[in-house]
Amino acid sequence: MAWTMVQWLAAGGAAILLTACSDGGAGGSDKGSRSADEANASLTVAPTAQVSADAPLVVAFGDSLYAGYGLDAGEGFAPELQRRLAAAGTEAAVFNAGVSGDTTAAGLARLAFTLDGLPKKPALVIIGLGGNDMLRGIGPETTRSNLDAMLAELDRRGIPAMLTGMLAPPNLGEDYRTAFDAIYPDLARKHDAALYPFFLEGLVGNRALFLPDGIHPTAEGIDMVAEKVAPVVAGALGDAQR
Repeated sequence: MAWTMVQWLAAGGAAILLTACSDGGAGGSDKGSRSADEANASLTVAPTAQVSADAPLVVAFGDSLYAGYGLDAGEGFAPELQRRLAAAGTEAAVFNAGVSGDTTAAGLARLAFTLDGLPKKPALVIIGLGGNDMLRGIGPETTRSNLDAMLAELDRRGIPAMLTGMLAPPNLGEDYRTAFDAIYPDLARKHDAALYPFFLEGLVGNRALFLPDGIHPTAEGIDMVAEKVAPVVAGALGDAQR
């Protein structure tokens, strides 16, 4: 039986919350309050496959949906995106900088540390954060402020950015949903960043494309996401090189 988006979010919310709590605690006690070193302790930023030395560097900076939660090595978003880009004629080294359980506060805490540890300046940083904020009930104004600060840091460093958005479920209330859903398009316009509006577009409603927890995509699901996201990434890279 196909699921509606509301059913999917209701079933999956607990799974992401459990992941988030195991990685950083609940409520306001998340990784955003820790030092950059602590926030990066479990993160190993690595290229997904060998590419030429002059290939542009793309950093996939997000939470468990980027990190490849529940998947085998080589099946996560970063390696699939790199393969999709290559198949379409765009060579890029896509680095996996996803950390399961990250909120936007945690991402903001580790962004500079992560960028400083890269082998070269990225041609593009893709940010996929905010889902854990929403599922914890963190105010949209906080999520917006943290994402805004991350994009401002990338602007300061002269690094092009892209956002992959999330959507809030109706059961959080119309006011919350309206405020949360507006964050990504608003910030993309403000910072002239590329935007893929909903990371799980095309997957919701097909239970077979999710792991048993009901929220993290299977390898097939991630491949579908990467197929849809890759043209936006290629376009952003092309714009950055002009």
